Amino acid sequence: MMVMRPHNTDGGLSRGLLLLMSVATGLAVAGNYFAQPLLDLIGRELGIGSSRAALLVTAAQIGYALGLVLLVPLGDLVERRRLAMSLYGATAVFLLVSATAPNGMVLLVSTALTALTSVGAQVVVPFAATLAAPAERGRVVGTVMTGLMLGLLLARTASGALSELGGWRTVYWVTAILMALMAVLLRAFLPRLGGDSGDGRDGGGGGRQSYVGLLRSTAAMFRYEPLLRWRAGIGALSLASFSVLWTALTFLLAGSPYGWSESAIGLFGLAGVVGALTATVAGRLADRGYVQIVSGAGTVLLVASWPALAAGAHSLVLLLVGVIVLDLAHQAVLNSSQNVLYALRPEARNRINSAFMTSLFVGGAVGSALASAVWANSGWTGVCVLGATLSAGTLMLWLLERVTVARATGKPPKDVRNLVRTSTKGE
Repeated sequence: MMVMRPHNTDGGLSRGLLLLMSVATGLAVAGNYFAQPLLDLIGRELGIGSSRAALLVTAAQIGYALGLVLLVPLGDLVERRRLAMSLYGATAVFLLVSATAPNGMVLLVSTALTALTSVGAQVVVPFAATLAAPAERGRVVGTVMTGLMLGLLLARTASGALSELGGWRTVYWVTAILMALMAVLLRAFLPRLGGDSGDGRDGGGGGRQSYVGLLRSTAAMFRYEPLLRWRAGIGALSLASFSVLWTALTFLLAGSPYGWSESAIGLFGLAGVVGALTATVAGRLADRGYVQIVSGAGTVLLVASWPALAAGAHSLVLLLVGVIVLDLAHQAVLNSSQNVLYALRPEARNRINSAFMTSLFVGGAVGSALASAVWANSGWTGVCVLGATLSAGTLMLWLLERVTVARATGKPPKDVRNLVRTSTKGE
């Protein structure tokens, strides 16, 4: 039997444990997307109709948002291995309830609870950052986030395949078993890591605090950490642009001139895998001191992707290029922002992650809603204008952050190169 030690002899995170944590994050987040291609099938079997079945997506979004706010900060208060194991175990239980749901109401509630506890993935990510040696933190975070994004992107494809084998309930049975196994593996191989939160008066530092105080200090992070405010805005706009594409892309491919089937559209989503696989590259560059170059390049590529996507209305090749570039750009922005934020306060990593990811979630939800409304009124051209505008906002926020940081350090940049190279140390 292979033994996964938490650290290598040189102090870094072992490859075996890093792989386990990557798979764990991908599996947890995938559970929130399995139902999306099965809504019609679920609605017919439970007799609730496709429109009421679509509420499962809303329930998952609400549950996940609550989990980000209420559960992720606990990683700074309680022992983190136990927290991760408990959340994965609870998710397995709720998935079993979904697998045996006798009616739509039970499935709706179990879906919301599954999403609530699936934020265990967002406990594992800062856990990995804490275990990693400082010189390899970018690579480690990038690797774990690659697992998360692959879980998100491949969930729909896996869901369709499993449902064809044994119906929609098979998806939940299989995922429940895998989540239970993952809880056992996390318990066996993760090291004990206690919470060390402060009193919350300055967003960290001090003695132990209550759960309510922990939540207050999470909100206080926005007040006391300017970089969190900047990166929350940058990340929210980036994910909004990302969501605009993936929400409207289905409409484009289903209509003229493409006229693709649902299965073909699902397979097209695999193009996003290319972007997900670049997260580790972005992390390695961050470890070498290029975190701001990665951020800047990501925001520029976000803007550059939209002309290709606009031309993709009549060109599959340009559409594919645009999708890959936008996914790559979003991963660069997300990974570099995490590396900047995880370096701020090691004792408050989970609260910082909670605040950051909640901001991203809000941005993504707003992007999806805007995409649907704009598509109905202005079609693909309007969608591309919206996406380009959000991407331009991401670039502008990053530039403003760099200027603000440069002024705060008393070293105003003389040119763009110095602006990009401004270090995050001491910011």
